Amino acid sequence: MKKQERRLSLAAGLVASSLAIATPAFAEGEVVFSSWGGSFQDALRESMLAPAAQKLGLTIKEDTTNGIKDVRAQITAGAVAWDITEQALSDCARLKNEGALEPINYDVVSTDGIPASLQDSDWVGLLTYSLVIGWQSEKFGDKGPQSWADFWDVQKYPGTRAMFNSVSHALEAALMADGVAAADVYTVLHGEGGVDRAFGKLEEIAPNITVWYRGGSQAAQLMADGEIDIIQIGNGRADALNSDQMKVGFTWNQATADADCLLVPKGAPNRENAMKVINEMLSAEAQARMAVAISYGPVNAKAFETGIISPELTAKNNAAPENMKTQVVIDSAFYVENFAMLQERFDALVQQ
Repeated sequence: MKKQERRLSLAAGLVASSLAIATPAFAEGEVVFSSWGGSFQDALRESMLAPAAQKLGLTIKEDTTNGIKDVRAQITAGAVAWDITEQALSDCARLKNEGALEPINYDVVSTDGIPASLQDSDWVGLLTYSLVIGWQSEKFGDKGPQSWADFWDVQKYPGTRAMFNSVSHALEAALMADGVAAADVYTVLHGEGGVDRAFGKLEEIAPNITVWYRGGSQAAQLMADGEIDIIQIGNGRADALNSDQMKVGFTWNQATADADCLLVPKGAPNRENAMKVINEMLSAEAQARMAVAISYGPVNAKAFETGIISPELTAKNNAAPENMKTQVVIDSAFYVENFAMLQERFDALVQQ
């Protein structure tokens, strides 16, 4: 797969109108926000960004990110364009360790309802998600692969395959494909020979991976175009593809659950306004609207108390207790501690 060239051109943003109420003057200026694009970013715009822009009287401009390298590139170039960006939890921790982030101003950002595990001096959680095993419903009906062992079985389940180009989520999937129970994945990874075992299993499937995709919007497009038959995909992306009719079947079994966080890159030009927008995005109401707009889990537990999320949608949410029973929760600390070695080895495998 050819790597897409990174574009830092800013998309036209949301220009919010002022609210005609008797309060002190609204904040002036703008905030530049970047996320993963596609239907996912559309959902964030509808549920979080547009209401925040209107309430605060700010212009919110948008861009898309391909991950941690984009943040580093802006900081290295001394040309930070983003005020807020959404990144994977493990990458938030790594960027903090590199001294690349502005501290979160918790005098402005309320953490009411946010678990302590998703609060940090330099970042704060935004949502939870799960990467599930998905398949083209037209080809497999409801009889697609139900486990990672099935995903690896190219004889029983023939077809093109795609996986997320990330060492996290891949090692966990590989061990479950090799027979490790979900509850024992990190015991094995931390143990002697566990990492080698995971990479050995990845080497088996690698020749059958048509695309190692780099972002959720790309994964969704691969399935929408029918280019890929079986995929490791974000549950929200799969659900969005099924909005009109069932296109992507998927299973919660052996899904890998993770979180994304919000951060402010060091040197962001609109830091004060960024904190105000982050505060709005973490409110119970905004989190509930997000969970309705796209099927990802709110980090604010009080979102489920707002009355905005129906019982039916709660049952479909990746963070619902019933759906979490057979999932593995990604251990970001494991990747922060071992990332350089793991990523180098993973990159070499993908490039073979």
